[in-house]
Amino acid sequence: MPAEGKLPLRSRWKAVVPAPLRHGILIFLIVIVVEYLVVPELVGASRNIHYLERLNIGWLAAGVGFEAASLFAYALLTWTVLPHHRPSISRLFRIDLSTTAVAHTMPGGTAASAGLGYRLLTSNGVTGADAGFTMATQGIGSAVVLNVMLWLALVISIPIAGFHTIYIVVALLGMIALAFFAILIYLLTRGEEPATRLVRRIGRVLPRMDPDHLEATFRHLGDALRTLATNSDRLRSALGWAAGNWLLDAAALWSFLAALGRYVNPIELFAAYGIANVLAAIPITPGGLGFVEASLPLLLASFGVTKNVALLGVLGWRIVNFWLPIPVGAGAYLSLKLHRGEGLRASRRALADLAVRLPPPEPPAAT
Repeated sequence: MPAEGKLPLRSRWKAVVPAPLRHGILIFLIVIVVEYLVVPELVGASRNIHYLERLNIGWLAAGVGFEAASLFAYALLTWTVLPHHRPSISRLFRIDLSTTAVAHTMPGGTAASAGLGYRLLTSNGVTGADAGFTMATQGIGSAVVLNVMLWLALVISIPIAGFHTIYIVVALLGMIALAFFAILIYLLTRGEEPATRLVRRIGRVLPRMDPDHLEATFRHLGDALRTLATNSDRLRSALGWAAGNWLLDAAALWSFLAALGRYVNPIELFAAYGIANVLAAIPITPGGLGFVEASLPLLLASFGVTKNVALLGVLGWRIVNFWLPIPVGAGAYLSLKLHRGEGLRASRRALADLAVRLPPPEPPAAT
């Protein structure tokens, strides 16, 4: 039996706190967020429905189009970073839609969505090592690109709109994140032998983890990352699609505000958008639900947008940014799992199988 001090923190937490209590704590936190962040915003929006009388349908349609293009850009990012076998872009688009739906329905859904993406990629001919590399690279690379773009937006916006206190917090978080990513990339591409020894030690401590398998995975990630770095065209494409994903999503938000008659400075809008997405990374609610709705209207108001317009624009954007991908992603998942002609019963079985597979496996209890 491993010594208690050698158990990972997560394992000790799960060994001490029973599952029903953990789930209750999580549900309580979600209720708190919804009660104090989401509901007041919805009540405030209901008092401003009269703004919808002058809604510009053209800009509204453009916002929906930008959001669809943003999701497709992420699928192109997936296609670009896949090292070897690549399923069709249509199939990759549906895989990414499926993982997005999962990320929007589970607190801390990134891990569950990555697990689903791994299973769907491997079931479509991608090797396990390549699927793991792709899921890790697209997630980390996308976060790095957002942080760099946010830093640029903050620097440019200071002389335009003045300095905001929250910039200090965001700048510090960005520095920590970028430093972590820089160290990770260095270990994967330059300091492989010391890092490999560290990985093996971690593999001996983690439950149900084979050190040899973990080392092989780490070496494969390093090889794939070096290959990507040496292919300048492919690397530029990956960075371009990652940036396009964020810029198109921000353009969708801009369009929803324009539909209400407010044309926001794009630099200021992206600064507010980037800060809200940093807050959305807090793994309490799915996709930052509540945090984005509460913070983004206030950030936009600090740049001169009328708070009522900011609130309605953000809520409208979140319908297509957060809520709409859930049923669309469920449909995409069914299209991947079902054969032509299968009916409602097969659809129910596929969705039930997805629900069963989503929760992460519990580590074995210490005995």
